[in-house]
Amino acid sequence: MARVMNFNAGPAALPLTALERAQAELLDFQGSGMSVMEHSHRGREYDAVHEEALALLRELLNIPVEYNILFQTGGASQQFAVVPMNLLPRTGKAAYALSGAWGEKAVAEAKSVAAMLGGEAYVSATTGTGDGKEKSYTRTPTELNDVGASYVHLTTNETIHGVQFASSPGAAFPTAHAPLVADMSSDFLWRPINVSQFGLIYAGAQKNIGPSGVTVVVIKKDLVESGRRDIPKIFQYRTHAEANSLYNTPPTFGIYLMRNVLSWLKEQGGLTAIEKVNRAKAGAIYSAISASGGFYSCPVEQSSRSMMNIVFRLGSEALEEKFVSEAKKAGMVGLKGHRALGGIRVSLYNAVLLEWAESLATFMHDFAKRNG
Repeated sequence: MARVMNFNAGPAALPLTALERAQAELLDFQGSGMSVMEHSHRGREYDAVHEEALALLRELLNIPVEYNILFQTGGASQQFAVVPMNLLPRTGKAAYALSGAWGEKAVAEAKSVAAMLGGEAYVSATTGTGDGKEKSYTRTPTELNDVGASYVHLTTNETIHGVQFASSPGAAFPTAHAPLVADMSSDFLWRPINVSQFGLIYAGAQKNIGPSGVTVVVIKKDLVESGRRDIPKIFQYRTHAEANSLYNTPPTFGIYLMRNVLSWLKEQGGLTAIEKVNRAKAGAIYSAISASGGFYSCPVEQSSRSMMNIVFRLGSEALEEKFVSEAKKAGMVGLKGHRALGGIRVSLYNAVLLEWAESLATFMHDFAKRNG
């Protein structure tokens, strides 16, 4: 079996240990005579997996008892609508801080919800310049206008633009008057955070947590209780909190595999240990960019450069295509930049090995020498 070095932005690399565990248990889960995918979500076999996943998340992130952990579907894109449906009162306001494309999508969806259900969603801070396809983001926002807002929404790491809050995203706006709501889809669990600084955190699983299909929501219980009741029951956070995320059939196999990933993460030493590895991986790639004498250029300001998604450009699109093609021949995949921006994007989620990043850095040095 030959496995490639996977730098895809999502669905992304999964730990080999987690996959091998699934492989070994796929046909006969714990002697039950059938796969975990075939078990009832109400049965004791699956229930043990469900509870272990919840417990591992609470332990790894040190989530206080004042918070519910929910397993949902629909990814971050669904949360873009579900958050304002629950948290934006009919006469309330929601403040959005934008540092990239996903923040744009979040506020656009919130505005649609507000138009239907009442309230107002507005951009309270943005670092975007230009328009349309040429719109550029090179740093995170530092100031916020949220007086009177019901919540403040931010994206902690912009996967497409490679922009990330360097310090604790929960402390990004110390003067915020409202609960912080964070889309952490692409940097959830990459380092320790203080969950108490947030009212709500959500993350699609397909970056750092597991396969696509599961969305993790960590939400303060008082926000669950104060959420709107004039929306369909299936979209109310309280519905899923009261049912322990078993109101309807959850993505059981996705949660099972997420459990495997969380177990692997704990074995690595938890979030403090994985942060050190993640910073070493990113350091190898950023050092290769800096040492290239301008052959590679990163548009993001140094203080806002992502540790998860590193973006850079070469001198021409033809040279970028050659880079991606030769890297693929060398066993490295997923390096083509997002279609909206082009260029190169290196995604370094938890399951990406340090050796892969070092191999890519060596390739970058060699490619620059041959083509500079």
